[in-house]
Amino acid sequence: MILAVDVQYRDKKSYVAGVSFNDWKASEPLSEFMTVSKILNEYVPGEFYKRELPCILELLNEHSIEADTLIIDGFVFLDGHSKAGLGKHLFEALNSNTKVIGVAKNRFQGISENYAVYRGESKKAIYVTAIGIDLESAKKNIEMMHGEFRIPKLLKRADQLCRERASASSA
Repeated sequence: MILAVDVQYRDKKSYVAGVSFNDWKASEPLSEFMTVSKILNEYVPGEFYKRELPCILELLNEHSIEADTLIIDGFVFLDGHSKAGLGKHLFEALNSNTKVIGVAKNRFQGISENYAVYRGESKKAIYVTAIGIDLESAKKNIEMMHGEFRIPKLLKRADQLCRERASASSA
């Protein structure tokens, strides 16, 4: 199983969504998961993982999710290959048993064009980093995901789920 996850923050709470699917070309999720919890750590520049990692782990634990591959909104490596980002910390927290692919909407300093993926007719890239799977395979998997736009449909769905829940909670 593949699981795309995203996290949204609002009113001292984190809203974590997961969208599962079995095929990289899937147009609809198998299941959708949601976890809401208190924010455990404030954002610290350069240490984003300390805020986001507990949220993702809580989602996995609360719903007893065991995925072969996790897709996160962010970077596995901040420089593409050695400086640990959220994805590397997640990989280690899962005992290095789950492939992690990071998909970032914006380029981080130190990330070269080698990590860029252009989907559809978009002139703007998304940036893919990975661990437990080689970079070229990770990039091809993200490229083939369903959707004609820059952001694959099921990644966008994870983002929408947590945003909708956060908005509904503060209304």
